[in-house]
Amino acid sequence: MPLLQFARGSTQQNPQGGQRAGMPRARLNESNYMTKFSDLNLNPLLMRAIAEEGYDTPTPIQAQAIPLLMEDKDLLGIAQTGTGKTAAFALPTLDFLLEFPQKRRARSARVLVLAPTRELAGQIADSFRTYSRYMDCNVQTVFGGVNINAQRRSLQGGADILVATPGRLLDLVGQKAVTLGDVEVLILDEADQMLDMGFIHDLKKIVVQVPKDRQTLLFSATMPKLISDLAQQFLDKPVRVSVTPPSTTAERVDQGLYHVSNNDKLELLFDVLNNPEIDRALVFTRTKHGADKVVRKLLAKGLSAGAIHGNKSQPQRQKALDAFKNGNCKVLVATDIAARGIDIDGISHVVNFEVPNVPEQYVHRIGRTARAGRTGLAVSFVAEDERYYLRDIEKTIGMEIDVLPKPANTTVDLLPLPDPNERLFKPKGPARGTGGGGRSGGGNGGGQRRPQQGASSSRPQGKKPHAAGKSTGSDGGGKSGGKSRGGRGNGGNKQRSLQGARG
Repeated sequence: MPLLQFARGSTQQNPQGGQRAGMPRARLNESNYMTKFSDLNLNPLLMRAIAEEGYDTPTPIQAQAIPLLMEDKDLLGIAQTGTGKTAAFALPTLDFLLEFPQKRRARSARVLVLAPTRELAGQIADSFRTYSRYMDCNVQTVFGGVNINAQRRSLQGGADILVATPGRLLDLVGQKAVTLGDVEVLILDEADQMLDMGFIHDLKKIVVQVPKDRQTLLFSATMPKLISDLAQQFLDKPVRVSVTPPSTTAERVDQGLYHVSNNDKLELLFDVLNNPEIDRALVFTRTKHGADKVVRKLLAKGLSAGAIHGNKSQPQRQKALDAFKNGNCKVLVATDIAARGIDIDGISHVVNFEVPNVPEQYVHRIGRTARAGRTGLAVSFVAEDERYYLRDIEKTIGMEIDVLPKPANTTVDLLPLPDPNERLFKPKGPARGTGGGGRSGGGNGGGQRRPQQGASSSRPQGKKPHAAGKSTGSDGGGKSGGKSRGGRGNGGNKQRSLQGARG
């Protein structure tokens, strides 16, 4: 029996009576879209690499962002996961390194990419390595949960691109294993999640050590006010690219829910997952303990399952992810923070075993499916004490989520449909939906914070002198002097002081 029995984007019947519209569609600004990667004027070495990956037509975020980034503009990108945003910032960044080659400097990097979790950091680094396979580009990754000494050694000779989680990066800066004075491109990916994880102070400590004379890119799946404020601090006259309205759900995801008691959730989960239509399912729990409990119950019933969360070591997390990717494990159970690094195209279903208390987390969760142009299904298990959160989510995404009929293969008695006019109160108790974090081995990749030593405010010698007033800082302004990138930028754009040009 299909889990979701309605047509995508159609008007659907409300079990309580009446009609309601389907999911609103994102209206994309299609002006100035490039229809082929060959239109983007990327370096031939990059074109060769992406052709081997089967890339032909850029996604909307790529078509809009790449030309702007190749003009050295700062950029604020609002894009959900699975839209191709990694290539949107990786390709023009690599093109810049090809156009302005420089010798690597010890314990430094020209490009710094910040990501909230170790999984996401690793996948971003893998993408950079894939696209740069035909160029001399050293990509290093640093995150917590692994020995820091190996990372210190890997940075001794310098890197072209450094992908890092904020916590571990500050550890290495504090130990003088890396300096940030050579950074020319700063990229913040999944910025909203970094703020959710409490990284705002770490980000400020990092950005103040990066030169003002830089290009800054900030990508976020949602656009709360805090992200807007952060962009004003870190970016200099940025252009904004948005391929989906803020806090809306992925348009290719069908959504539905079951009203079920907490005591019956595990049994209903097994019955839902024991469906031949499910190829690969990602299940979200609120806590690390809850994720382990769900895995134990599913394994006891003979269903292959694994878990990733902040208490798992990096090898354990990678082993679980690999088994999920290659199909040996049908179900992966994860907390919100750990799952932000999952980039797997074949996830057919997302199950919210517990409803998140932050509406934006719902957007991030269901964005794990319907990736790379595919469709997906998202199912939520809503207990009585979670109806407040459900209503908050529906307000945020601008639609009511359909109540699904009882699965034919279950003996679980679903809860009756709630009164839509019932007044709901926010549940008391500790915050929910934040499992998987923590500084000790958590998704942030950091350890215990060390006192900051204060990085040097001057750039290493050997680069073309900047105009007067050059200094480091976090406001992102004050860029001046130097030559523009290969003549692509116009006279009104900011300029970077860069040596060399492609011959």
